[in-house]
Amino acid sequence: MHHPHLLKQAAILLFCATILQTAVAQDPAAKTPDGPFRNGMVVCATPNASKVGLDILKKGGNAVDAAVAVQFALAVTHPEAGNIGGGGFMVYRSAKGNTNTLDFREKGPAAASANMFLDSAGNVVKDMSLATHQASGVPGSVDGMVEAHRKYGKLKWADLVQPAIDLARKGFAISRRLAGSLNWGGPQFRKLNPGKTYFLKDVAWKEGDLLVQEDLAKTLELIRDKGRDGFYAGKVADEIAAEMRAGNGLISKADLQNYHSVWRNAITGKYKDYKIITMPPPSSGGIALLQLLHSVEKYPLHRWGHNQDSTVQLIVEAERRVYADRSKYLGDPDFYKVPVDSLLNPTYLDNRMKTFNWNAATPSSSIQPGAFVGYESDQTTHYSIVDKEGNSVSITTTLNGSFGSKILVGGAGFLLNNEMDDFSSKPGVPNMFGLIGGKANSIQAGKRMLSSMTPTIIEKGGKLFMVVGTPGGSTIITSVFQTILNVIEFDEDMQQAVTSKRFHHQWLPDQVNIEKDALDPAAISKLEQKGYKIISGGASGRVDAILVTKDGYYGGADPRGDDTGLGW
Repeated sequence: MHHPHLLKQAAILLFCATILQTAVAQDPAAKTPDGPFRNGMVVCATPNASKVGLDILKKGGNAVDAAVAVQFALAVTHPEAGNIGGGGFMVYRSAKGNTNTLDFREKGPAAASANMFLDSAGNVVKDMSLATHQASGVPGSVDGMVEAHRKYGKLKWADLVQPAIDLARKGFAISRRLAGSLNWGGPQFRKLNPGKTYFLKDVAWKEGDLLVQEDLAKTLELIRDKGRDGFYAGKVADEIAAEMRAGNGLISKADLQNYHSVWRNAITGKYKDYKIITMPPPSSGGIALLQLLHSVEKYPLHRWGHNQDSTVQLIVEAERRVYADRSKYLGDPDFYKVPVDSLLNPTYLDNRMKTFNWNAATPSSSIQPGAFVGYESDQTTHYSIVDKEGNSVSITTTLNGSFGSKILVGGAGFLLNNEMDDFSSKPGVPNMFGLIGGKANSIQAGKRMLSSMTPTIIEKGGKLFMVVGTPGGSTIITSVFQTILNVIEFDEDMQQAVTSKRFHHQWLPDQVNIEKDALDPAAISKLEQKGYKIISGGASGRVDAILVTKDGYYGGADPRGDDTGLGW
């Protein structure tokens, strides 16, 4: 549910990773697992899902086996964002250094059209792209897991899905944070799911309550036994189609049958001595991350120091230019020729940075998307995994908003995404994260919507160095960027780099959002004197990352959530 006054102030950006306006206090203790671990590590959004992943590694499974098990376990234990009704991206690096990426992003249904969220006067209909059956793209997560396992998995598929079935059927004790989320979502669940949801109780949810999801367990059993056909055909496909008919949704059985995830070459770049391996379009994250890293590379960040005024000013000015480019040039490469080479051209990026002045903020109104010669959700989730051999995966997956559209598929027990909001409903009109888009990201049948998800793997000297990613809607890119700099430039260990306070700028609205106490008063004062508008607010992102050292693996599990790192 959206509060117009919050959107107006773009304050919704600040509720990254939970978008809960409930007063859920941040756990003061970072969940740093003792390291180093030599045999493998899993860092993800819930303790239960981390344990499932670690158990798979201990049984001889590789990083992809563990990732499949974690994805399904998160669909049970982290319903705000873990999913089978959404989509995402995987970046993979084998122990030998071979890389690949899998795009299992949702697609626009065949009946989708450019103006589907506009009224007869051509104005965007409030909340239609968020809390209706039309808000859902064709889900990709199950197909993505099937494809990843087919290509790289070692253990039997059924053994990877079974732990999630057990968690759904037997139930698990919910955390204080999940109790707060379920209570926050209650009114919408009630309104959108007449008589069919186990997310509702007669009394408020509290920490320690058992959440049992029998319908979801049955759906997962079909996926266990029939693989892809357990979701995209048969009983579950019938249930999705029936749910769509009941609510005037667009997804048909043909859409489900026609959905396929896509293997794409990673985009790679350099930052100093490091090789960055990241996600290509339809994620905007990889290109934006490489643009940001190049834009700041020549400056003495290490000397200036972490979150000092010069460091913040440089990063904000880089972000301002990169997000302007994102608004115009990024979309689904199967539908639109994304000018990747031009966007990553060093001369282009250097020229973009020449237009900023140390004495005064550049107004965003004066920055346009660059000229060449010739988005997501707060409620996304990320997991990073490395196995004994050194194979690694970085996966970010989402329903878009918290609990997606809040609509459960009747009888099947899983939530539908509201990913259609990540398209540009109308060029120039912001989406739920205040992000502006253009024709490159217009709604089309069969097209994948633009994303900010930025799963990333980094090498140093040809060896694995870091696996990193985060949820956080439009702040994903800047959170990953700052976490990388925290390690490389500011000498923080993995847990410190993840825990450190963050800030964010995204071109429009023209303001710098900071976490509480991210900057000291002197730095804020200097920046404000130069014309920067600083807004202090809630948590930004939930980074989950792994650092590889000569001693072994160290994890960083974000204390902003229930995130947990486990290794052995």
